[in-house]
Amino acid sequence: MRIVICGAGQVGFGIAERLAGEGHDVSVIDLSPQLIANVRDQLDVRGVIGHGAHPSVLASAGAENADLLIAVTQSDEVNMVACQVGHSIFQVPTKIARVRAQSYLNPVYSDLFARDNLPIDVVISPEIEVGEMVMRRLSLPGAVETVRFADDKIIVVGILCLEDCPVVDTPLKQLTDLFPNLGAVVTGVFRHGTLIVPHSDEMLRVDDLVYVVVPREQVRRTLVIFGHDEPKASRVVIAGGGNIGFYVAQQLEKREPSTKVKIVESSRQRALYIADALHKTVILNGSALDQAVLREADIEDADTMVALTNDDQANIIACVMAKTLGCARNLSLINNVSYPALANALGIDAYVNPRAVTISRVLRHVRRGRIESVHSLQNGSAEVIEAEALETSLLVGRPLRSLELPDGVRVGAIVRRGKPIEVNGDTQILARDRVVMFALAEKVHQVEQMFRVSLEFF
Repeated sequence: MRIVICGAGQVGFGIAERLAGEGHDVSVIDLSPQLIANVRDQLDVRGVIGHGAHPSVLASAGAENADLLIAVTQSDEVNMVACQVGHSIFQVPTKIARVRAQSYLNPVYSDLFARDNLPIDVVISPEIEVGEMVMRRLSLPGAVETVRFADDKIIVVGILCLEDCPVVDTPLKQLTDLFPNLGAVVTGVFRHGTLIVPHSDEMLRVDDLVYVVVPREQVRRTLVIFGHDEPKASRVVIAGGGNIGFYVAQQLEKREPSTKVKIVESSRQRALYIADALHKTVILNGSALDQAVLREADIEDADTMVALTNDDQANIIACVMAKTLGCARNLSLINNVSYPALANALGIDAYVNPRAVTISRVLRHVRRGRIESVHSLQNGSAEVIEAEALETSLLVGRPLRSLELPDGVRVGAIVRRGKPIEVNGDTQILARDRVVMFALAEKVHQVEQMFRVSLEFF
């Protein structure tokens, strides 16, 4: 594909790195000569210095031949205008824009992004996406990562195997016998910095991060089986009252009215604003790195510290300080791609990576075939892909054990007519089934081929 990316910041660079690595023809636009120099030096892409919404700059980046325009600059307005110019002048087929201001996303103005108004095909709101991920972590405190597929019927859960994990040193093939009707499939294991797709004889080890695909109603049982029976948080302290922290507090007030929430916000003006907008949340004006402020927030009695500032290091330190002062668990917002691999060693129980969330949303529209959803894991080492099986797919009508799937690919779940079905060697995929598959990065192209529409379909 020919792809133009407006914005060479962390998100734009990450998207360009991923897509260029897959062999796509990528151009990146940014006003900053330094950011463009970094892109040119480190990636096999075309770098263009200029304003991402200007027609002449888009033309220089090859917009007239582009299949996809991705606008992820720091300005919502630039992103929206870039998509409008890409549509009106260059007829770019698919336009994706990151939009942060919630005013644009108010349901009252849902027609704003219609084709006859602002022709943006996909609007990505990182604050809402990340906020929802935080909410899922709070509802499943034993999980390091949770992602939903197939209309929330299937959950992919990242679980850390601690020393007291009951299933450590147990061959995976025995789990079905030990826990019948669970419906959980271990699809990936992150061990010593490497992500693998385990075979049935593989045994889990202490400190493994295991990715399990499971029907939604069996998630809590699965967590207990892996040694995590932590209760839902009832006392939450949020470090940072920015857009994400504010969103999380709003949703906790709405969905979990019995949960006691406190926000520590360093800006007095912002603290006053969110204090007026929230109803039950207690707002403290101060630094989350100040032990006196954390004690004032009763951190020793809190279930979870959620650090959501724009500073990764501040988030990590706040989480570590909170646990030192007696907080049971922590969850950190982490943007730096180097930090997640060290999260456990740094004392972080769970984390959310906004860049990974945005990249995952973009990948869905880059992947070929009947792809419904994509989520990137471990900085692009693997993907969980949800796709619809068509009549012409080689996957259809044969037992899974006879499919000879490539190493590095595993079927995690099958949803048929809206309901998850049991997955074993005898299971057959039928046309129109939703299939959730785990694939290492180098095998993603083969998965795409499995779900592409062949000429015989027409």
